[in-house]
Amino acid sequence: MKRRDFLRVSTLGATASAMGGVSLLGWVPRAQAATINKTYYITDGYIEQPDGTDVYFRGYSGGRYSLNIPGESLIVQEGDTVNITIVNTLSNSHSFVIDGLVDSGSIRGGRSSSFSFVANKVGSHLFYDKLNAPYNRLVGLHGGLAVMPQASSNELYVGSPQFVQQYFWIFNDIDPVWHDQIRQGRTPTTKYIPRYFTLNGLSGRPPGAPGAHDPNIDAMTDPRTALHGHIGDRTLIRVFNAGKADQSVHTHANHMEWLTENGQIRPDIWRKDCIYLDANKGAIDVIFPFHAPMDAYPPVTTGTFPMHLHTEMSQTAAGGLYMFGSMTDIYFE
Repeated sequence: MKRRDFLRVSTLGATASAMGGVSLLGWVPRAQAATINKTYYITDGYIEQPDGTDVYFRGYSGGRYSLNIPGESLIVQEGDTVNITIVNTLSNSHSFVIDGLVDSGSIRGGRSSSFSFVANKVGSHLFYDKLNAPYNRLVGLHGGLAVMPQASSNELYVGSPQFVQQYFWIFNDIDPVWHDQIRQGRTPTTKYIPRYFTLNGLSGRPPGAPGAHDPNIDAMTDPRTALHGHIGDRTLIRVFNAGKADQSVHTHANHMEWLTENGQIRPDIWRKDCIYLDANKGAIDVIFPFHAPMDAYPPVTTGTFPMHLHTEMSQTAAGGLYMFGSMTDIYFE
């Protein structure tokens, strides 16, 4: 397969993944635990960045000939048995790990492995490849798992503030030099210099830019990522940082309700418009409330507001393209 043919296939695969992961709406709790089956293919290829540069990635993909970054998110219920099959299409070994839940061990190149675990830890979990740490995770081998409390459709944990819909926001920062060295099987030796910043695998595209409003490449309109709601809605966002750079998540319009930090329930729920996110698997859970923005005058109930990071470099691509970084939009409808 020629490189450009692979890229076209990868784009189609990413589209299918995006449409399959739209905001985890309509979760219905079950009286009994269930068995959940999921297969991921470890694949690799190139993804074009906003400045036209092709950068090497690996992903937990939906098929042998697709490249999905991040891997498609899963939502299960507490007590479910989760059966995972990993098909490693690459020549080197990889793994699938959820801290505190499952560790596949090393899966050799060209081999498959099936394993099971019981989803007995309610909350938000990052799955990732721990081999050759942190490099396999950085080049794209990561994704999100949600474990819902038993018999609850609208709580992060029993007794938490309630929500009506939920999303994953998985941030990453990308040094293309490191990605190429990893492709060659080398351990990066250069200084880490991130030049691209993504949210659920995509960068933002400002209005008027090539690709703007294309949900396949624009994080501002990607249905997995952009928040949509009406006055009175409340949206849970499960936030992870797969990259090496610390970040600070900032929403316009309204403050977020900060529920957890790195897997721990916070003793007090603070309302913040800017929340710190640790590098290297940092995690927070927040609720964004769709109420009329308090500081808007005249009052508004519809409109579009941004979410961006308060790390200046994260809003750029290739060292200078502003508004091509980790950002999305919040739509009051």
